[in-house]
Amino acid sequence: MQAVTLEKSPDPVLVLSDVAEPIPGPGDALVRVEAFSLNLGEVRRGYTMAAAGWRPGWDFAGTVEKAAADGSGPKAGTRVVGFLEEGAWAERLAVPVRALAALPDSVTTVQAATLPVAGLTALFALERAGPLVGRRVLVSGASGGVGHFALQLARAGGAHVVAAVRRPELVAEAEADGAHTVVDDATLAAAGAHGPFDVILESVGGAALSNALTMLTRTGVCVTFGNSSRTPAPVDAGRFYLTGRPRLEGLYVLSELRHVPPSEGLGRLGRLVADGRLKPRITLEAPWTDIERVARALVDRQVAGKAVLRVS
Repeated sequence: MQAVTLEKSPDPVLVLSDVAEPIPGPGDALVRVEAFSLNLGEVRRGYTMAAAGWRPGWDFAGTVEKAAADGSGPKAGTRVVGFLEEGAWAERLAVPVRALAALPDSVTTVQAATLPVAGLTALFALERAGPLVGRRVLVSGASGGVGHFALQLARAGGAHVVAAVRRPELVAEAEADGAHTVVDDATLAAAGAHGPFDVILESVGGAALSNALTMLTRTGVCVTFGNSSRTPAPVDAGRFYLTGRPRLEGLYVLSELRHVPPSEGLGRLGRLVADGRLKPRITLEAPWTDIERVARALVDRQVAGKAVLRVS
């Protein structure tokens, strides 16, 4: 069968290669992959850190070809969405049943493929904040894969939502995703009139994170789950703790999913999509033979929302 692998010749490039068929364990289902989505973290790892032959891939959706031998999990023929820590961009996968959720009939595999890492990150980050009704929520990097889900989930939870985007042409998309107010990333530091905030979801890092810590209410929480700027964040501790007792929390969804079954959150997200309360923003869809082109577009910040590749 074929899978996406990393080739270095000498520069890193993602290609389709022949690999061995997966061998399911007793608690694994054999899944035929139909679509997968890309996340910036895994693509950057391939281009900067991984060794030749590495197989990337966290998010996927498809159909169970063979149920787990121990009788657990979805049956053969069930359409599913799932998560793996790596290697998910392949024609077939052996997947622990704890990492799979059955899809409602109305949810397509292309939609479902966007949900695992981006959707679960947004879900877990907002859950760290507790009830959202009537609270002010700021989402930085709101046009990204996590951001557009976070806007919708925060709005559905009853929050007043402010989105920070990096380009003016992304304002309309953020508003469509549920933002009451949209501000520019570059001017957020001067946007005090929009705060303070009870909840801030921060993924830009660097100066943006430093600024976010000064914009919290007395008991507010900032959840940081990324660093797209790839720069350190100097923190003025006095401006942070003298406001009261705000909190800074870190979220790394891959670590979280080692303790919380992905199936639980994926099932919830799938039902929200089926009910029309969550709409994946897919801005790039292509065959998986275009993997290198799409991955480079993601790294170059040319993709707002999610990019999905179809496996054929």
